[in-house]
Order: sequence, then structure tokens, then C-alpha cells
Amino acid sequence: MNVLIVGGGGREHAIAWALSKSDKVDHLYCAPGNGGIAAIAQCVPIAATDVKAMVDWAVDNHMDFVVVAPDDPLALGMVDELDKAGIPAFGPNAAAAIIEASKSFSKTLMEKYHIPTARHKTFTDMDQALAYVAQQGAPIVVKADGLALGKGVVVAQTVDEAQKAVRAMMGDHKFGDAGAKVVIEECMTGPEVTVLAFCDGEHILPMPSSQDHKRAYDGNQGPNTGGMGAISPSPNYTPEIAKRCMEEIFLPTVAALKAEGRPFHGVIYFGLMLTPDGPKVVEYNARFGDPECQAVLSLLDSDLMDLFLACRNGTLDQVDVRWKEGAACCLVLASGGYPGSYAKGYPITGLEEASQTATVFHAGTKLGKDGAVLTNGGRVLGVTATGPDLEAAIQGAYVSAKHIHFIDMHYRTDIGRV
Repeated sequence: MNVLIVGGGGREHAIAWALSKSDKVDHLYCAPGNGGIAAIAQCVPIAATDVKAMVDWAVDNHMDFVVVAPDDPLALGMVDELDKAGIPAFGPNAAAAIIEASKSFSKTLMEKYHIPTARHKTFTDMDQALAYVAQQGAPIVVKADGLALGKGVVVAQTVDEAQKAVRAMMGDHKFGDAGAKVVIEECMTGPEVTVLAFCDGEHILPMPSSQDHKRAYDGNQGPNTGGMGAISPSPNYTPEIAKRCMEEIFLPTVAALKAEGRPFHGVIYFGLMLTPDGPKVVEYNARFGDPECQAVLSLLDSDLMDLFLACRNGTLDQVDVRWKEGAACCLVLASGGYPGSYAKGYPITGLEEASQTATVFHAGTKLGKDGAVLTNGGRVLGVTATGPDLEAAIQGAYVSAKHIHFIDMHYRTDIGRV
């Protein structure tokens, strides 16, 4: 099969890495790809959000299957357009991808189908939102309704902080149209866990749990990022909790989307809070999380292409999926200044040495004219190690990362330990 992966980050590198092992994949392409993906797939210079150009290229180059990995092209309906062109794709259509593209939609869905989540209210008027924050007090959570690169959520510890977030989103248009509507919700407490789950419209197959680390600095301090590291599985996700999540959250979500005429084919990301009252949904995403994907797929012991095809064809209940024993840790190496402004184009050294003991997924890299790997984003690399237990995986990631250097590189030193 000729397979095209849409996207160019660490998640896409992990997907490409897994698909490159499949006997069913003859030729692998990635658009736009990055400096690391180029080693295992042919990179195509098309922006992930350019739906027409991507579909036209897929048709002209006889793609048999397309994996639409990022949130934006899913929300823009790339899967719908590929369907019209007769090319099967992995990922939800726009009608189902709305569970991520609109937080207010997903909240309404959970409310209607009695899926446990935080108490919330949605606003399109800034003054009403500010008054509601003052009335409710803090801590409180402010979320941009639309897609905001994983940064449209503020967990405010004071009323002033929450109101500043509202003004930034609705008044200053920090996230453009994504913040024209905001969801304000109660601040839940408890460990956070992510469960990624394959879904074929009717059946659901959860992957090993994971835990992302969103804050930029050690001790869960600093601004939210797209993710500074992840572990899998989460020590907090017990078999008892997994059973409750399946019965109270996972199956009801799939059934709700089907009942609404929005059957979901692809990966649902369940962001969960294990509260004193039981597990509740923090958010849905309509695709693999990043960097959770890197950690979780490192534990996959089955053919990922088989799973993608089953999600597309409605045969997920017939797939025998295997996972490796042990654990995985993905450590993100970021550019200085991230998640704020940062410079690009710095040479990266030590990649070959690090790759002896870990898998180094490229997130924000490009190849220089001389073939050197250069920084090209905020999150640059995801050093991912596996081990017989979580501590061994964590140590493996950190030992491997010590080989890598680029100017102003920074990373957290407590991934998997907080």
C-alpha cells in the first residue's frame, strides 16, 4: 500500500515509525514531515491544513490510505474530502471531530448522555463571562472553545487570573476565532490520566493509559505547553478505574456520537481526572495526543496498519492487539523560550548516540543544506525509552537525552515523578 501521513510533529514521527514496520505498507509518505521522518518516509512540502492541495496530491500520486493525524485538518474536513476522492483515511470526519474542535459541543454531549465531567457554563459575551468568574470564585478553569494548539486552557488560582484569561481570549483574541466563545468550568482535583482508544464507529479498544506533563517547568510550574513529556502506563490507572471508565465514559461516548449521527472512526483521546467522586472527563481530543502517542506506540506489539484499517472498516472487534510488558517514557527536549518565543535553526548533535539506547522522535526539526539536523520548532525532540518498569523507562530516557545538545535546549527533570 501507498500510505500518506498528514502532519509533521513528534506524533507523526511515532506513527511513521510504527507503520514502517508493517508488511502492508510498501511506500510511506509524510506531508510536510520533518528532519527525522525524512529517514523513513518521503516528505512532501504541503501544509497539513491545506486540504485541497493534500487531497489533490494523494489522488495524483495514487495513495491507497491516508492517516490524518493533527487536529486542524480533521476539523477542516480533510477526511470528508478524501472520502469524496475515493481514498480511505484514518481519522474522524468533521462531524465527529467536533468533539475536539468545540469544547462547548463536547460539554453539551456529555451533559445530554450523562457522561461524568466538570460543572460548566459557556459564554459568547465577555462581560457575562467576567461576572460569572467573579460570582464563582477561584480556582476555576477557563477554556477557549476552539482549537488553540493545546494552549487554550488556563487553570486559574485567583479570580484576577481567570478574568485576565477571559479578556485575553475574548477581548484580545489571543487564539483568534477559537476564543470567541469560552467554556468556564469548576476546577476538579485528582490525578490526571490520558487514555487513547481506537474506535470504529461502534467498538472501542483502549490503549495502555498514559500521563502527560503540560507545564513548562519542574514541579508542574510555569505556563501550559503542548506537553513536555509522557509516561505509559499511568500508575494511577488501576484495573478497577479502567472498568469504571469503560462503563461510564468510553462506551457511552461512542454510543452518544453514533446516536447523534456522528459515528467516530479513529482515535479518541480521553483526558480524565480521577476525582474523589470517580473518573470524569477533562476533555476529548479527536486524535492521538502528543507526546502520549510516542510513549504508547512504543509499547505496541501489533501491526498498527491492521488497527488503522479495522477502525476504518468497522472491524475493530475482530482485531487481536498485543502490547509489550513494561513501561515507556517520552522526554521532550524543547527550544529555549518555549512555549513563548524561541529561535530556530540551531544544529543538533548527539542524535546517533542517543538512538543507541532510546528512540528519538523528531517534533520540530528540519534538514540543513549539508544534511545536518536543525531545530525548527518549540518542542524539538521526544527521547523515548522503554523498560521492564516505569523507573527503568524514565532512567533510560534521561540517560539517552544527555547525549543530545543544541543551543538553549531545555527539558523537565521530573517527568514521571510528579
